Amino acid sequence: MASRGKDARDTATRGAEACETEASGAMSGSATVTHCTEASDTAASDTSPRALASRDTTPRVPAITLRRLLSLLATTARMDLFWLLLDWRLSLVVICTDLITNIASVTHVFFLAWRFGGVGGMSLWEVVFMLGYVTCVTGVYQLFCAGANTGHISRVIGRGQIDHMMIQPLPVYAQLLTSGFAPFTGSQNILAGIGIFTWASRKLSLQIGPLFVAGIIGYLLVSLAIIIGLSYLCGSLAFRWQVAFEEISTLVIDDLTGMLGNFPLSGMPVPAQWALITVIPAGLLGWFPACVMLGKPPLGLSAFYPLLVAIVIWTLAALCFKSGWRYYVNNGSNRYFDGGFRR
Repeated sequence: MASRGKDARDTATRGAEACETEASGAMSGSATVTHCTEASDTAASDTSPRALASRDTTPRVPAITLRRLLSLLATTARMDLFWLLLDWRLSLVVICTDLITNIASVTHVFFLAWRFGGVGGMSLWEVVFMLGYVTCVTGVYQLFCAGANTGHISRVIGRGQIDHMMIQPLPVYAQLLTSGFAPFTGSQNILAGIGIFTWASRKLSLQIGPLFVAGIIGYLLVSLAIIIGLSYLCGSLAFRWQVAFEEISTLVIDDLTGMLGNFPLSGMPVPAQWALITVIPAGLLGWFPACVMLGKPPLGLSAFYPLLVAIVIWTLAALCFKSGWRYYVNNGSNRYFDGGFRR
């Protein structure tokens, strides 16, 4: 019986090594690399729940390079194009509906500024300038993060899709960076935002040079980082309570920062302004960057203040996400019965 058990463990060890060899060769495209250690038999014999939960069973794959990331983005773009061509009529309806919805989310502020000649100490075209920037932020998010719910991470975790990603022959971070790219079906809002932004810039007679364009791109990336950081920070709760917090990323992105980010804060009380750039940093997604680009830094703060907030949010998100990840690996999801049926 002992020799039979040892033979079974040896067979399992050789099978695991063969899987690692195949996965490594497939990813690298070159000579295969066999990952084996002398402690394989000892590790295989430890079948305690804690050992099984902590054991790394994912294939060993080479580090992801920039070239590989670009290749994955190109693959995702082709898949997005295939979805568009699969039923182009339905695709156009979805794209137009999404564009109308996002434009409508900022028009109420525009009409308010048009009616009163400005809002909160900002003129009409300054408000339009801010709304153009907000639409660009929404467009960048949809371009890189809307597909596959990579931005709405709580959905991925709460629905068990994170389990699917963990067994793929790619690091999870590489999948999150590339699987949401939608250049054909998700670029309508950024194009509309660029149009509104350019229209308002001409009305304000702004001198748009290379430095100004670099500042716009920098602020767009920082605003995107704040949105993603908040989503992952709050979405970490879904690791422990899948059902209760499956849609918390939607609440943070669409209902909280998304709605509040459309309003100019210049006319609000100073404590409210501070609250909306610290506790709920919705003001950093439109109002603050627009004021800086218009030469009116609010509250005497530096132009790099949004970057500082983004770093703090990402630090907290990394700590919470790592903690939630460990809990999930050790305990799994409480949303499914043993047979795999969803609660």
